[in-house]
Amino acid sequence: MNRDILKIGGAPIFDDRIVKIETHTYNPYANTTFGYSDEIRIPIQHQDLYTLPCESLLYIEGKFIVRRKEGSTNEPPRLSNNCVAFMFDEIRYELDGVEIDRNRNVGITSTVKNYVSLTVDRSRTLENAGWQLTLGLDALLTSRSITENFNFSVPLNILLGFCEDYKRIVINARHELVLIRARNDNNCVIASNADDYTFTLSKVQWKMPHVVLNNVNKLSLLRTLENGRYLSMGFRSWDLYEFPLLQSTTKHSWAVKTTSHLEKPRYVIFSLQTGKRNVLSKDTTHFDACALVNVKLFLNSDFFPYDDMNLDFERNKIAILYDMYAKFAKSCYGYETYEALLSVAQFVSAAPLVVIDCSRQNESVKSAPVDIRIEFECRENIPSGTTAYCLIIHDRVIEYNPLTNVVRKII
Repeated sequence: MNRDILKIGGAPIFDDRIVKIETHTYNPYANTTFGYSDEIRIPIQHQDLYTLPCESLLYIEGKFIVRRKEGSTNEPPRLSNNCVAFMFDEIRYELDGVEIDRNRNVGITSTVKNYVSLTVDRSRTLENAGWQLTLGLDALLTSRSITENFNFSVPLNILLGFCEDYKRIVINARHELVLIRARNDNNCVIASNADDYTFTLSKVQWKMPHVVLNNVNKLSLLRTLENGRYLSMGFRSWDLYEFPLLQSTTKHSWAVKTTSHLEKPRYVIFSLQTGKRNVLSKDTTHFDACALVNVKLFLNSDFFPYDDMNLDFERNKIAILYDMYAKFAKSCYGYETYEALLSVAQFVSAAPLVVIDCSRQNESVKSAPVDIRIEFECRENIPSGTTAYCLIIHDRVIEYNPLTNVVRKII
């Protein structure tokens, strides 16, 4: 501190390496339709570009027409929280024709990820992306028939781990964003009757920043590539696994997957949900406690957490669970303080998630595969129609060569 305040002779530093940053809009192929289960491909064909994917946006337009019958006592239909993510079943990011990141079951994955990683201020700004913890359009409550033109600008860094973690430019590469439309819009809308509304998606665009360097720095950057070296991109990818229709018992053992040592989990988020997915009248962004008592994550012979949680939701004995949730952002992003989006009451009622930090592990054995298993116990039998979700956040390393356009995964 004393050394800083005594530096009176320093000259101001001006960063003129970047001449300008322009955001360009890219559209899907001309014959693309936005119907259920359709594939939407948005290419960036020009390869002599310096792009910044971490700041790119997905722009959505459409119409939500509400038609309430005369004398209807049904609750007015409304767009659900995180409705844009629920419009798609899958998002893939391809670089030079090679898939480098993927998000399956986009709605559930991004909802769970947002609950644990967003701050209150960030959550407020993401209302522009369709993220609204307090739902409902006031206009819908006062009119019988309304045409609501909606448009959302969704940062790709809340949909893909690559765009969240890799903060550098990508040079001389061909990009393609692939989106698979959902099979229905039941998770995008909350309504009592499907006849009360019409939902139409009319425009999907990808807005990508282009970075223009000054001549000196551009030449310096090109010289580093003359020997054909590969550039490494490290980030954390998100994989969601689900166990549908759990048996009505109190104890369960779930063999989730087997993975390589490099892509073993760093964080695992476990959740339960009963009778909400694809049910029009239910809010798919809410999860259930199901009288959960204990959850254990096994990575081969190692297990997390070390102690049993011994939860009891009826007696509000959930302090350990909320503490694990609140510590995620500080551990994962290095925040100086604990910043949790949900209060304790909101956490219990809407998102009782089990957040397991397994980022510190023995790295001595580099080649052995890792078996991922979850054991969980409930105080009562699991209700029928309950699905278990396991979101795995793991490391991934991609290498690409800007001169030869070769992309390879490091496994």
